[in-house]
Amino acid sequence: MTQTISEDTFLAMVQPLRRELLAHCYRMVGSVHEAEDLVQETYLRAWRAFHGFESRSSVRTWMYRIATNTCLTALEGRARRPLPTGLGAPPSDPEGDLHSHPEVPWLEPVPDEVLWGRAPDDPEATVVDRESVRLAFVAALQHLTGQQRAVLVLRDVLAWHADEVAEALGLSVGAVTSTLQRARAHLQRVQQAGATPAPLPADDPRVGELLESYVEAFEHYDVDRIVSLLTADATWDMPPYTDWYVGAEDIGRLIRTQCPASGPESMRMVATRANGFPAFGMYMLGPDGVHRAFQLQHVTVTEGGVAAVTAFFDTSLFRLFGLPDELPLT
Repeated sequence: MTQTISEDTFLAMVQPLRRELLAHCYRMVGSVHEAEDLVQETYLRAWRAFHGFESRSSVRTWMYRIATNTCLTALEGRARRPLPTGLGAPPSDPEGDLHSHPEVPWLEPVPDEVLWGRAPDDPEATVVDRESVRLAFVAALQHLTGQQRAVLVLRDVLAWHADEVAEALGLSVGAVTSTLQRARAHLQRVQQAGATPAPLPADDPRVGELLESYVEAFEHYDVDRIVSLLTADATWDMPPYTDWYVGAEDIGRLIRTQCPASGPESMRMVATRANGFPAFGMYMLGPDGVHRAFQLQHVTVTEGGVAAVTAFFDTSLFRLFGLPDELPLT
């Protein structure tokens, strides 16, 4: 039976799904900006096609089908969104030249506020699992083809049955099964190559204590202390620079030789959260005495210390995270 409803009624049915659909599109494309556009396109396609919705599946399942295929169309012919650690090059010399490539469509972080900031409008709305939007997981997904991403996310993240995935993507069940096997194997290889120790839970008191020391070390430009807070095999990357670094000592050399800070109070850090993890907007002191947006750090804290930092130099991300472009004078 076809549906005849008003636009207001339609929006009341689908609007509670926006948060989880945004997370889904973000996993697929690796950009929160693109994901927001794709969710909007999903809603437009769904409204245009709703007269043909026959209630053979739930509205949620139907919307995910549209969103997935919208993402697959958007991914056609596009390069993946990497992080520098995923480009396949060896670690860089911390005292060597930096190589910036802003033209590369880099992986973007997603603010926690976007996914979990407000209570769902629908008490039955699916809560986005933090593990499913971890930066490392989304980065690993970018190594898969669009179809592999879709199959793996629908099967392993959303727990759809193989026949549901097959119907959604226009594939046979056998094709879904083989695609899933290849996707899982490739994902496992990627994750093993860049494996870090398990992060501490957000509510572990050690996280807050370590991050407080981390912020103090940067704001005092105490490089020795920064090094002491990193794990011995910590990684550091900073898109749009293709260079990346391994090891606390090399990261310390990088900060000493490449960071424009001149001493204590050169840098200020403002806490936020990205992809379910701690993050900081870093502000650098200018010659006029004003601290301006410099980089957004996504920080992974493990039992041994800070194990990974991705410092995004795209300062347009600050507004996405609700951070100001500059800090007031103190």
